[in-house]
Amino acid sequence: MAKCTSCKNRDAIFMRPYSGEKLCGRCFTKSIERKVQATISKYDMLKRDDTLAVAISGGKDSTSLLHILMKIEKDFPETTLCAVTVDEGIKGYRDEALRFAIKNCQKLGVEHKVISFKEMFGYRLDELVDMIRRKGERDLTPCAYCGVLRRRVLNSVARKVRANKLVTAHNLDDETQTILLNIMHGDVTRIARAKPVLSVAHPELIQRIKPFCEVPEREIALYAYLKKIEFQENPCPYAHTALRNDVRNMLNRIEQNHAGTKFTILRSMERIRPALEAMNEEEKLRSCKLCGEPTMGEVCRPCQMLQRLYIS
Repeated sequence: MAKCTSCKNRDAIFMRPYSGEKLCGRCFTKSIERKVQATISKYDMLKRDDTLAVAISGGKDSTSLLHILMKIEKDFPETTLCAVTVDEGIKGYRDEALRFAIKNCQKLGVEHKVISFKEMFGYRLDELVDMIRRKGERDLTPCAYCGVLRRRVLNSVARKVRANKLVTAHNLDDETQTILLNIMHGDVTRIARAKPVLSVAHPELIQRIKPFCEVPEREIALYAYLKKIEFQENPCPYAHTALRNDVRNMLNRIEQNHAGTKFTILRSMERIRPALEAMNEEEKLRSCKLCGEPTMGEVCRPCQMLQRLYIS
């Protein structure tokens, strides 16, 4: 059995195809933690007096990130941290995930806030999906509704806990999938906007940061396993309806045959982004005339989507 190329002593349990490193369990977990610290430093994500709202779903990514941030927090003594969870209202799936989120927050001694679609919008996602199907919606999937509404809830709850930064667990796979999806949709504005540290374009928008943006999803899963972190493993029952699922499968097939492709896509976008930002006029946000939240038009996207379902 090969020895760890880092410590030279212990047996390797994992090989990174894109770098050739062979790592033992201890060196592997430390490498993930160092990667997160390096990403935070590279993009200047944290300041010593930040108040963080960490989005935790109960899955492997967000739960692992919360554990790592608690280790890093000692380097930022004046930083305060609160975990926030969105209960979309998916019977069976979200109920289980919420239990894992609560359990991990209690174990780490982290303040935890839970807010639901039902509280914010008057409907659970399962109820919205029924409405989507009854109306015969074809151009917007359950995932499209969920993504837009979840972002709204996270921004709202981050404001309520007085956070100045919202931390999400988007990993390398998520980021590359988003890049390709935005290209497929021809959305140049979103291509330029999706980055590790989102620009603040309105006082009511909480800045989002993504410390996992350069960590592959499969490595996060191994990290959670080695650290014995408990998390929900079952996939969302609506995930198969999204185009993202097809893009994910395509990228994984390419990565398997051409290791490092995901990193190449991310780096390419980093080089292209300044030109795309220069092409776009500076976003001028206003307040939605229906709910008061930031929007580029008169009515924000969440209100537009909900109106489509409410109006027969």
